[in-house]
This record gives sequence, structure tokens and C-alpha cells, in this order.
Amino acid sequence: MQGRDDVGGRDDSRYVRGVGRLAVLLCLLGFGMAYQSEAAEWSLSPSIGLKGVYNSNLLLTPLPHHDTYGYWVTPSAEFVGKTERLDVSSKLAADVVGYFGEENRQFTNIVAPLSMHYRMEQDLFGFNGGFTRDNTLLGELQATGVVLQFAQRNQWTFNPTWTRTVTEKLSIQSSVQLSDTAYETARLADHRVVGGSSGLQYQLTERDQIQLSGSYTDFRTTDALFPFRANFPGINMSLTHAFDESLTGTVHGGPRFLSSDTETPVGSIGAKETVWLAGASMTKKFERALVQVMFARDLSPSGLGLLIQTNRGEVSGIYAVSETLTVGLNVVGMLTTAKAGTTIGGTFPESRYVSVAPKLTWQFLEWWRAEVSYMYRWRDTDSAISSAESHATTFMVTYSPPHFSFSH
Repeated sequence: MQGRDDVGGRDDSRYVRGVGRLAVLLCLLGFGMAYQSEAAEWSLSPSIGLKGVYNSNLLLTPLPHHDTYGYWVTPSAEFVGKTERLDVSSKLAADVVGYFGEENRQFTNIVAPLSMHYRMEQDLFGFNGGFTRDNTLLGELQATGVVLQFAQRNQWTFNPTWTRTVTEKLSIQSSVQLSDTAYETARLADHRVVGGSSGLQYQLTERDQIQLSGSYTDFRTTDALFPFRANFPGINMSLTHAFDESLTGTVHGGPRFLSSDTETPVGSIGAKETVWLAGASMTKKFERALVQVMFARDLSPSGLGLLIQTNRGEVSGIYAVSETLTVGLNVVGMLTTAKAGTTIGGTFPESRYVSVAPKLTWQFLEWWRAEVSYMYRWRDTDSAISSAESHATTFMVTYSPPHFSFSH
């Protein structure tokens, strides 16, 4: 693949540039907070965790394999700032990971999200984004149900938003989506997503809210063997209903007008298609528990160099047994198919993925927390000789000292 011969050197330089951009971002954040003349409050919450990991099939392969063991060391610091108009929250966390057994690897993950909201009399400006460096077998697998190779992924996201209150019931909402994803391997395709949406939100009654919006998304690979680009303008309508103070439901849906183009050695291959996307969710709050159920059909970019359609169902819940003991459960089921583009290395088979993950959290001391979790994963594709499954357990201890806070 042209331009990918010195993958290691390029990956190192990307990593250095990513850390540099992150430092600049945090400096700008600090200057922005310092510039505020209003009364302000800041807090910094550090923590460090140590986790032991066991996985019977880390790569989720149907081929013969061995068990994998590992450790995670996770230092973290969360920053929160607040003035009368500005709310800022950010986090800088790292995972120093080592695996041995089936896989002998050492790598580092970084998570640095940033969220900002600035309020004016009739306007609310927001920003959500940051930098994430993770492994494709964790983040992208759980989001799309597609198993890629064992590789690190570096992703930048920038999502500014604006809301204008027209009347007590009517508001205008706009947002911009920018993301850049790079993989530290020549076998996956880096890609970039640019898009935006704008629409109206109206409070029909005290319990009902309706939203109508238009959107446009442009997806392109940046270094694929067969360059691919797709765009899909669309219309979306959503309705949210509060059945009571503890039960809320939302349904949404609309068409996307997909147009794609793939460059091949024999010429360009174009296609057009109308894709209907939809989803529904429901949240129920109890005195000591929270349950969420959702279903969504969506279009997602993939490191395989194409767009995929995901049909995702998810059930999650959390229950506070006592003030110090909490149990949780997350169940995900996904059906994934190719929607546009040519995958690296051949065709893209229909994929089915299921994960079940119970978790127990115990705050055994004021500054100490223990967590035990288990995850079962199952995957099957039309082209696989058989399905694959894995069993994983983790035990983690986290130390969170008192946070530092100051104000002026």
C-alpha cells in the first residue's frame, strides 16, 4: 500500500503529534477558564487503578487459540470548572496494558474527552470532543460488532453545538461533526468524517417534545488501497414522551440518501441508495435502580474501508444494593452488514455479535473501590467455519484520594 511502508515511524510521529495537540487543547482550556471574570469554581479529582485480566479468546477467533492474561495500570485525573455561564469538564486517563499467553503485547491507551457549555440569555454554545487512543478489539468491536485485527486506533473528535431559544417552547439546534481516525497498521484504512445537522425542537406539552432536523455526512478513506467516499444527506424526526417522572421514551427515524464512489484499478464504481434509519429507547428510574432499553439502526464507518449498517439492541441496568455495593448488567446484540464500499481483502460477510457483561462494585473504604466483572462474547459470520466465543474476567482496585478544589 503506497505511503505505508514505514508504518512504525509514521505511527510514532502520529502519536507525538496527538500528545502535542492534546497539550495545546488543555492549555487553551486553562486560559479560557482564567479569562472568566465571573466567580468560578474548579476541582481536580485524581485516581489510579490496577486491574488483572483473563480472556479465553482475546481475538475472538474460531481457530485454535490459547488463554490470555494481562494487567492494566490506569492513572486518571478529572477536571471540572464552573462559572455562572460556563461549564467545563475534562479528563485525562491512560491505560498501561500488558498481555501474555496467546498474545504477548504491551501498549498504552489514552482517553482525553472535553465538554464545554456556555450560556447566554437566549443562546447555548457547546462543545464535545477530544482524543482517544484505544484498541480495535475493545472500542470499535463493542460499537460496531465487527472484529478487526489487534491494532491501536487514534481518533480525534470535534463536535460544536449551538441552541437558540426562540420562544418558551421553540428552539433552533445546530451541530457540526468532525472526526479523524488513524490505525497503527497498514491493513486497516484510516478515515475521516465531516458532517452537520440543523433543526427545530418544539415542546408540544409538558410531557411531549418533538424534533425535526436535516443532516449531511461525508465519509472518506484517507489511505485505502481502493479510495472510497460516501455522503448521505438525510431527514430525521424524533418524539420524546415522559410517561411519568420516572419513565421516559424516545422514538426517531428518517431516510438517508446514500451516494458512494469507490476507485478501483478498472475505474470508478458509483452507487446510490435510500437507507431508512430508526431507533427507540426507554429509561426507567427506580428508587435504587436504573434500567435502559434501546434499539437503533445506523450507518457507521469501519476500519475495513467501507460504510457498514448496524442493527443494535442494548439493555443495561444498575442497582444499588447498599450505599457501598452496586451491581450492573449490560447486554448487547448486533447485526452488521456492509452498506457501501469495498472491504480490504475481499467481501464483507454479514456479522452477528452478542455480549453479556455483569459487574459488581464495592466501595470498601472511603478512598478505595473494588470492581469484579465478567464478559461473555459470541460472534458469527456467514463466511466463518464456525462461531467464536470468549469468556473474560477482570478484577480492579482503584484509589481515589480527596479531590482538590478552589474558587475565586
